[in-house]
Amino acid sequence: MTEDVIRTRGLTKRFGSVLAVDDVSLDVRQGDRYGFLGPNGSGKTTTVRLLLGLVFATSGTVELMGARMPGPGRAALADIGALIEGPAAYGHLSARANLALLDAAGPGGGRRTRRRRVDAALEQVGLDGVGRRPVKAFSLGMRGRLGLAGALLRTPRLLVLDEPTNGLDPQGIREVRDLLLELNRAGTTLFLSSHLLSEIESICTRVAVLQQGRVVAQDDVAAMRAPTGRVLVRTPDADLAVATLDGRVEHRDDDLIVVRHPSPPELAALLVGRGVRLTELREERRTLEEVVLALTGPGSDRVATRGHPS
Repeated sequence: MTEDVIRTRGLTKRFGSVLAVDDVSLDVRQGDRYGFLGPNGSGKTTTVRLLLGLVFATSGTVELMGARMPGPGRAALADIGALIEGPAAYGHLSARANLALLDAAGPGGGRRTRRRRVDAALEQVGLDGVGRRPVKAFSLGMRGRLGLAGALLRTPRLLVLDEPTNGLDPQGIREVRDLLLELNRAGTTLFLSSHLLSEIESICTRVAVLQQGRVVAQDDVAAMRAPTGRVLVRTPDADLAVATLDGRVEHRDDDLIVVRHPSPPELAALLVGRGVRLTELREERRTLEEVVLALTGPGSDRVATRGHPS
């Protein structure tokens, strides 16, 4: 049976009269690439802070690596790399100096191997050539890479990242995505909170969606993107296809036809058998973005009567 590296039950957090996290139950399994999604103000960052013991729950439970937090689970923090609410650093110091300080302050590790760990982390995120340049001269993307390097110092079993590609250009986003997938293949469990749903869709195998502090969905990405029951057909013989399908066509836009049909192979056989030439025929699936928007509604920055800090 696969071990849960994160397990919460009924996790709830109130700030005075504000209910920020409401009865959240998560299951993140060893080896998962897990996306944590939701609009601004939905409670994502508060939940992540609860997971890591940075704030205490009003009620409910958190377990990390099978151990209860706070308490025995704190020992698991040595196996967790985290980047929450953006990277923090001393601007007048270099990247290496900042990472050395972070390494010295963290659990585990040792002074003799510190330089090797720092150099390895900087190389992993593409900052090994920054030399002694102070962090205050870094771009937003470079600061994000430095924050990720800090999370990688201890070869974590679990990596918890909040907006890991913030400020990166398209090439940088691809590099970080490839690095995360490589780490996962080597055994690191990923827990990623991001607004870039296309990136989550390209990386994650499971997701949870948070809305107003509550989990409104938690499932495999493939299950969330299950077929809609429609087939997209592109053909130069659109008139013949429409006549052949008689009533099953839901929409037509020039040579593109949307057909309600349970089996794309059977539909293809039917059309080809009637002499319809096909240039494209594929099953319609919703994107992860469409799924999340359907669950959470429009307007990620709306002001509601019920406050939920992020």
